[in-house]
Amino acid sequence: MSDKIGLHNLMSSPGSHRDRKRIGRGPGSGTGKTSGKGHKGSKARAGHHGPGGGKPHFEGGQMPLTRRVPKRGFTNPFRVESQLVGLDDLAKLPKGAEVTRETLIEAGIIRTSKGHAKLLANGEVTQALTVRGIKVSASAREKIVAAGGTVEE
Repeated sequence: MSDKIGLHNLMSSPGSHRDRKRIGRGPGSGTGKTSGKGHKGSKARAGHHGPGGGKPHFEGGQMPLTRRVPKRGFTNPFRVESQLVGLDDLAKLPKGAEVTRETLIEAGIIRTSKGHAKLLANGEVTQALTVRGIKVSASAREKIVAAGGTVEE
């Protein structure tokens, strides 16, 4: 009876694994001195444009695309992205549950790692809701209050 295959007895098939080419390890290795790169020239240099890389954005002396194209606008580093929650999403909450950040996370409506939640007026309110500690749009607030609910921020 043969052993089952396990991590302790795995072997690669013969001839499938070659030793890596150890470049620049003396004349006896066959790839000493110039390390298989020939003599001088851009392809013998570090950061060359041959196989395996080059200088990113370098276009052979031509003005690079990133400098040719006009720049416009500005990115606000302090922008805070809200997680948008529609009123129709609140149907996923258990009946009579208070709408807080924690209950929205438990119901899988928002994520913990992405910014704060904001309640928008997409859909209709079917029950009286208590919304606590969440940003609410003006029209969503009107719908919640009209359905007999309350909004506390």
